Amino acid sequence: MEIGSLTDIGMKRKANQDNIYASKDSNMPLFLVADGMGGHKAGEIASKMAKDIIINNFKLRENSLKDKLDITRFIKSSIEETNTKIYLKASRNKEYKGMGTTLTMGYIEENIIYLGHVGDSRAYIIRDDKIDQLTEDHSYVNQLLKTGTITKDEAKNHPNKNMITKAVGSSSILEVDLIEFKLKENDILILSTDGLTNMVSDLEILEYFKKNIPIQKICEELVERANFKGGKDNISIVALKINKEVKA
Repeated sequence: MEIGSLTDIGMKRKANQDNIYASKDSNMPLFLVADGMGGHKAGEIASKMAKDIIINNFKLRENSLKDKLDITRFIKSSIEETNTKIYLKASRNKEYKGMGTTLTMGYIEENIIYLGHVGDSRAYIIRDDKIDQLTEDHSYVNQLLKTGTITKDEAKNHPNKNMITKAVGSSSILEVDLIEFKLKENDILILSTDGLTNMVSDLEILEYFKKNIPIQKICEELVERANFKGGKDNISIVALKINKEVKA
């Protein structure tokens, strides 16, 4: 696999509340993006807690995650554990009240990417010169789209575009989206926060990944593009290209 990743503060924020992880260890092919929310650095703390807990859990189990059922259960339980710890920390500290984070993570085993997803950070697959979103945004605007209340064009500039309906740590009970997708040679998997996708369209992202340059360079150019278009939020991306079909 060829891997690229980058997180950037953007042009408007005073702090970067995003956290990312892109493993370079083939024995633990784990990848994630997390976009924190909350004042007084609370969002930064929440997204870092999510990253640290997930990484630690997977490192403890990396040699035993071989079975599909075991992997999906472990992703779900790890995100639920993260949710509980963030929720309790926020409940016990006034300065962290209301903190939480989006989380979109992936783990690869035997040609399959197993995704765990909460919030509006996204996972995409690029295949055969097409880009498809694998995750569904847990957002107010997406609910309006699903009911036909607004159009896709109206959604792009909706005043409540950044309002999410689900986050890790925002409540004591959390429902996690679990997704499986079979990978093929030359697939490109992208995980990103909304700081990128709110500024750069899916078709623009696709055009960048058509370039015959290193994945890391493409990630850097996409972040630069998001900043050029306003950089209204923190910007994060993790991308990986499957140079050959992944094996166990």
